[in-house]
Amino acid sequence: MSRLVLTNATVLDGINPPVTDRTVVIEGERIDAVTSAKPEPTSDDRVVDLAGRTVMPGMFTCHFHSTYHELGSSPATPYGNEYPPSYLALLSARNLRIALEQGYTFAVGAGGSNEVEPGVHRAIEDGVIPGPRFLPSSRELSTTGHANDGVPWHWNMPPSGAVRICDGPDSFRLGVREEVKRGAKVIKLFVTGGHGVLAPKDRMEMTRDELAAAIDAAHQRGVLIRGHLVNKAGIMMALELGIDIVDHCDEMDDEVISALVETGASVVPSLHFPKSFLEYMGSGLGFAADAIRADLEHMYEVIPKAHAAGVNFVLGDDYGAVGFPHGSYGGELRLYVERAGLSPLDVIRWATRNGAVLARREHDLGTVEPGKLADLLIVDGDPATDIAALADPAGIRAVLKGGAVLHGSLPNEAA
Repeated sequence: MSRLVLTNATVLDGINPPVTDRTVVIEGERIDAVTSAKPEPTSDDRVVDLAGRTVMPGMFTCHFHSTYHELGSSPATPYGNEYPPSYLALLSARNLRIALEQGYTFAVGAGGSNEVEPGVHRAIEDGVIPGPRFLPSSRELSTTGHANDGVPWHWNMPPSGAVRICDGPDSFRLGVREEVKRGAKVIKLFVTGGHGVLAPKDRMEMTRDELAAAIDAAHQRGVLIRGHLVNKAGIMMALELGIDIVDHCDEMDDEVISALVETGASVVPSLHFPKSFLEYMGSGLGFAADAIRADLEHMYEVIPKAHAAGVNFVLGDDYGAVGFPHGSYGGELRLYVERAGLSPLDVIRWATRNGAVLARREHDLGTVEPGKLADLLIVDGDPATDIAALADPAGIRAVLKGGAVLHGSLPNEAA
């Protein structure tokens, strides 16, 4: 079998600072070697001199709404969910490809409309369409009248395609099981209000018994479960019951940090959307702007502390919401460096090693080391010192998935 031999590489392995003058050998889908030696190529090898460019793991985006988009949105049918499933499947495929082309070789769903994500996932797995590795999500499960149950009752219509209504523990258990049967690998719950929805952040959308039943059903079926969780009471209850992923976590404090470290649950702060929404709406938000601003400042302050304590933070946000299109992912990378004060290397760890931990794929992905799948980025510049090298898609020279170049191109190959 021919090998792909990347010489004169700067290797950013997903954990440690970059090292220069390395050779990365890829055989088939996996990394065979990462070495300072100069292995003797065979006549069948493809040898590429990277001229000092960075090789790093493909990134994970762990809060991804592949069907969200701004086309035709209205208050009653947010994010264009009035479109038929066939149309949403095409949008899902397009948005996942955009993510792949910007260096995200793995996406974790956070709520998808009309159960189209499992079909798109299958099309990617079967090679019908290009896309990242993908954990497709369920619809968003919560109770009657929760914050995203926005269809007026007097229309006598079912909820929008993004929402599944469940009331009572048995209903949640059935809802989770049916979503898994339809192909979901991640279950999404709306547990509290706050963080971009109309309900206040102190509102609880589910009872303890409902939440316990949903988490138990997901784990019985071997899938991940995540929750829109903003207020402290909801966060602590969900962690006690075994939630895998906490979305937002706006009221994080010392007690929450300790519980996150103890349970190993992952956190997706998703701060880029509220920041962008605040800038997009400006004075139109009225008094709500002050609350959003206060939550952002709190999170900018507490995230470095929680990161240092060992909380498994990852990237991802509500791309596709109004004023926040898919493809604007680079702003999130900049945000945590420029506003939360993390180092570029810290944010790269969130995007690589930590994402693999969330997805339960750390044995296969997330770092550049022998035996791992060759999901890699070839990047101009040094992202570990300047995050702009990743935030600007033009800086990503090539995106490899399983050793194959799916976007961009390798530099001129040696003769």
